[in-house]
Amino acid sequence: MTTAPDSEPRHPDLVDRFRAAVRRHPGRTAVCGPDGTLDFAALDRESARLAAALAARGVGPGDRVAVSVPRGCALVSALLGVWRAGAAYVPLDGGYPAERLEFMAGEAGITAVIGGPADGRAAPGGAWVLDPAADEGPTAPGADAAPGPGDPAYVIFTSGSSGRPKGVEVTRSAVASLYAALEEAEVFEGPPAVVGWNASVSFDASVPQWARVCRGDTVVVIGEDDRKDPDRLAALLDEHAVTDLDLTPSHWELLRDRLLGPRPDGRRLRLLMGGEPVPAPVWRELADAGGQGGPQALNLYGPTECTVEVARARFAGRDPHLGEALPGSRLHVLDGTLRETAPGEEGELYVGGGRLAVGYVNRPGLTAERFVADPFGPPGARIYRTGDRVRRTGAGLLEFLGRADRQVKLRGFRVELAEVEAALAACPEVSSAVVLHDRGPAGDRLIGYVVPARAAGDRLRERLAQLLPEHMLPADVVGLDALPLNPNGKLDPGALPRPERVPSGGPAGSRPLGPVEELIAEVWTEVLGREGVTADSDFFALGGHSLLALRVVGRLKRERGVLIATKDVYRYPRLRDLAAHVTGLANAAPGGPTGREPGR
Repeated sequence: MTTAPDSEPRHPDLVDRFRAAVRRHPGRTAVCGPDGTLDFAALDRESARLAAALAARGVGPGDRVAVSVPRGCALVSALLGVWRAGAAYVPLDGGYPAERLEFMAGEAGITAVIGGPADGRAAPGGAWVLDPAADEGPTAPGADAAPGPGDPAYVIFTSGSSGRPKGVEVTRSAVASLYAALEEAEVFEGPPAVVGWNASVSFDASVPQWARVCRGDTVVVIGEDDRKDPDRLAALLDEHAVTDLDLTPSHWELLRDRLLGPRPDGRRLRLLMGGEPVPAPVWRELADAGGQGGPQALNLYGPTECTVEVARARFAGRDPHLGEALPGSRLHVLDGTLRETAPGEEGELYVGGGRLAVGYVNRPGLTAERFVADPFGPPGARIYRTGDRVRRTGAGLLEFLGRADRQVKLRGFRVELAEVEAALAACPEVSSAVVLHDRGPAGDRLIGYVVPARAAGDRLRERLAQLLPEHMLPADVVGLDALPLNPNGKLDPGALPRPERVPSGGPAGSRPLGPVEELIAEVWTEVLGREGVTADSDFFALGGHSLLALRVVGRLKRERGVLIATKDVYRYPRLRDLAAHVTGLANAAPGGPTGREPGR
């Protein structure tokens, strides 16, 4: 067999594996979600229909098709349909700002969009739109396209240090190799498994989740409402007897009370954890639980540029680590001269092997900067600079030490601080800006500092929300007359003031009134790490986000007996409005107008 530099034997394309799964068990449940259930035969028909509709419009190998479909069976059908047409999918999250989606679509050069006109917005880039629920006419399924192993499978955008997101293009052979490696390393156990698809389709961790149908597993698509409610999520996992759940350490913190012990039916849940460093207490807790009949946890590590995962470790012992390389990946800890470091010495992690991405779409300079000539591989091979600082233990395991640049991880998402700074600087009222990563009382967050001081305010927050997705919005924006500089004329981060603890969410004197407003203000103060929360404070303007909203709901229920849904925090972000909603629920409940459960 002739192979490309640093390649490996070709593994079966996932579409071929899907067709084999359909032949083996057409009546087994393939996917279930908020919009229903499909067995393998039905998923085969639906994805083939979409592929035929795309092919009828000339879509084929090498093309890129945007997918903007709500989470559910229809999303799995759309992604698989794009692959069956031979094209690459480009996820466009409908919750992202329109300007960002337009840029991503244009940068990717999409030829079509799968997604209905539910939100009334025009398709990004003016591309042809295929409504997955519409009858496209005589597009009877035919033979699937025959893409080559080097054809793209997807383009997923990550935060970019240039101020714009960058699209990472990954080939079909790389995805096939990833699945083979995860199976060989026993991260994926023999089918049939029942997989909870938890990650956003815009996050590369979704690839080892939704595409599990291609190996014969059942995929349970966790809807947005279930993802945001720990009780509902735990009930959903039990209802469908989910065996595998992928999640971040931040999400685990909210689910631990519901998932730490054995499941009611005796099965052992497998937790595939990644997206951000695992705190030592979480590592030890799950290591202990694994030895006592609780969930079995694995730590998975890998950059988007290396096809999701390159290393895995089972939770064992007392100290977190990244473990060992997956089959097909080579991990090198190098110093500044690209020489291997000795065990215990810090270096930058470089990844080689046959699963490296093609590079960044339309960014040849950045691609050349990050994907460099591999000094350890055959001629023509490349190696990827991760920017992660690591060291090897005496046992050969990798320990994560931090970043060598200004990239951070927030709730599993990769964020370049320079992109947030560019968004702040693009606001007309801002002349200069800097963003720092900080761990406050409410957890990891971003703090923005802007000059002039009068620039910080609600208008600035509204403008940022039009440019950046939620996970990239600063929790605080502090106005300054000037940025502090050291004697060398460079920014002095240590001289930047801490954010004010008294929010500007309402006028002076709008203090919480009555037991319900006072109760919510008390919980917000603790969860957000704020003082001086007013009745007119806005939860999200104070730095709240989806995971903190979950904490609010959990604390109100656990400690005070107040029952609300996570979506209520989104519907009523102003404290006074949320309190009125809680009071209305209490008045309509048997327990009377106390805002508490009966008997509490």
